[in-house]
Amino acid sequence: MKKILAAVLALTLALSLCAFALAEEAVSYADYAAADLDTEVTITAYVQAHQSWWEDKVTIYAADADGAYFLYETPCSEEDAEKLVPGTKFVATGYKSEWSGEVELADISSFEIIDDGDTYIAEPVDVTDLLGTDELAEKMNQLVSFKGMTVESSTIEGDETEYAFLYNWDGSGEEGNDLYFNVSLDGNVYNFTVESYLCGPGTDVYEAVKALNVGDVIDLEGFLYWYNGANPHITAVTAAE
Repeated sequence: MKKILAAVLALTLALSLCAFALAEEAVSYADYAAADLDTEVTITAYVQAHQSWWEDKVTIYAADADGAYFLYETPCSEEDAEKLVPGTKFVATGYKSEWSGEVELADISSFEIIDDGDTYIAEPVDVTDLLGTDELAEKMNQLVSFKGMTVESSTIEGDETEYAFLYNWDGSGEEGNDLYFNVSLDGNVYNFTVESYLCGPGTDVYEAVKALNVGDVIDLEGFLYWYNGANPHITAVTAAE
């Protein structure tokens, strides 16, 4: 038993030393932002949220005090995925990539939790005034908010009904799928999403969007994901103040 315990402690120490060694190699957010696409980089950041764990992978929304990251299909055991509460510090190595405009860390080769007591949870940044501007992309992947948005109708091809939201982008889905809904500000219409792997049925935001009516004026929070333009993954919906 003592030998087993010693081996476990030695392995834990080795993994911790590996994580701290990688952390020393990590670049700042500014250097990450400046790095060319397809460059291998190591980052240290903090979990803000994550999508459902599946087949030893988890997609993570992360941030530090200077910016935010989207880690696509991060290798992770189910046990470690349960530890990824908001604020959890980690170090990861992967390739800075772009997919349909979304800048992300992909092809991740290493991921380690750093348990040193250091945590960070970002406050949402109000980007309402940046909607429709090039400056909005500078906030990509950050936790953001939008104020005073009006719910607009969404339609399905061949269906004259005006819906407040759709299951899937084209209305082809059902309960449990992503929710898509249109909102407007100053005459311009934007399409937002509730990503079901992040906030699925039964969560406050999923149920709140299902209860929307065309014409409602609402405030929203979410992560500024990008898909051929701003496509925020919404995490909170409330009636506008």
